[in-house]
Amino acid sequence: MDFSLAIFTHTIAHVNSQIIQQYDSPHQFEPLMPAEPMLAPLLEKAGDLMRKATALGAASGKTAQTELRKLLRSMNSYYTNRIEGEHTRPSDIERALQQDFSANADLARKQRLAVAHIRTEALCEGQVDRKLEAYGPEAARWLYSPEALIWLHKELFRDLPSDDLRLADGSTLVPGELRQRGVAVGRHEAPTAQSLPRFIERWQQVYGSIRRGEASVVALAAAHHRLAWTHPFLDGNGRVTRLHTHLLLHAWGLTGGLWSPLRGYARTESKYKALLQAADEHRRGDLDGRGNLTQAGLVQWIEYTLEVCLDQVEFMARQLDVQGMQDRIRAALAYETAAVKSGVREEALLPLHYLFATQGELGRAQFKAMTGLGERVATATLSALLARGFLTTDSPYGSLRFGIPRHALRFYFPALWPEAEQDQDLLDGEVGLTAVPRGTSRRSPPV
Repeated sequence: MDFSLAIFTHTIAHVNSQIIQQYDSPHQFEPLMPAEPMLAPLLEKAGDLMRKATALGAASGKTAQTELRKLLRSMNSYYTNRIEGEHTRPSDIERALQQDFSANADLARKQRLAVAHIRTEALCEGQVDRKLEAYGPEAARWLYSPEALIWLHKELFRDLPSDDLRLADGSTLVPGELRQRGVAVGRHEAPTAQSLPRFIERWQQVYGSIRRGEASVVALAAAHHRLAWTHPFLDGNGRVTRLHTHLLLHAWGLTGGLWSPLRGYARTESKYKALLQAADEHRRGDLDGRGNLTQAGLVQWIEYTLEVCLDQVEFMARQLDVQGMQDRIRAALAYETAAVKSGVREEALLPLHYLFATQGELGRAQFKAMTGLGERVATATLSALLARGFLTTDSPYGSLRFGIPRHALRFYFPALWPEAEQDQDLLDGEVGLTAVPRGTSRRSPPV
């Protein structure tokens, strides 16, 4: 299943660097935060992230957040499992969500891993939201507790059958159980099992005490590496650590269900792993901080994480541009009309764009009137739009909301999930659908 995010540790001696044969005391993974002179540019970048993320959330309505969040959970699941080499086709994930699992045992296992992440992300976001409502900012700090880490791991793996939890040595992973033995991953030997609770306590004490604001964003980036470095569970550490970072950003009100660092980590996977490895190194001399581990490596990791988050926010801001979306809806409807022949008509452009732009709802009569079609044709068109997921509703006669079906992802949000676009092309080819209509652009914007 997982290999550790704390990949390897260089054991080459550096000037004034202590070579640790066995990690058993929390001072051995200092520094947990960069020293003051190194912190200022990181705080500035974290401030940029907070401003842009807040603006993105304010510009999008609840409907966009609700519908996009469903899609992004599948995407997040795909990408976090891809980092572990355990991903499958996006269409396989969609089938698994409908309880349609492959007869191939390995593929079915990957489908179960995908569904487990989707379910856990949704459940944990809901739990965090309830804690935020009840306790305010303390809910975010609670995520640094041992209780929260154990809860995340247990939720992520609790529904998987025992065969899916089998480890390389033949033992079985126990969801939510801190490891009871030592582990070595590559050349990195994680803290002893006996000392692990003290390492986690120190991790919580430092990161959980940092006040809300730019410093808390820098802290969650640093905490990502140091949590992975401790390797608290026998397996699943990578997935838990990435989910933990996602939830902290959610708890601080920065994602709004519109973006996640998981996409950015996976799309820069080599750099992600290399910088985690670099931050594992021992101090490189007197100019590299005062802890046992490298301060420069930790700073580089934090810079990278902040840049990944900024990239994702800026990308989604472009994707959610109201004027640009009109052209993309038009392209999706043209393809439905020319290739799929589902009964969807291009006259639905005006009401669909209205729903996206306002992030509101329309009554069915209003929607049909905005198409300009006759009653019978408008009713058939509305039915086709609902069947194809372009519209969503809570009841057979309820108001209509803007929907984001996965098959329209390549039009609505090009390059958001390229693998899903490619997968849809394959599916279209399997059922004999034609390519994108001539004159329709699917050029992806920069990511």
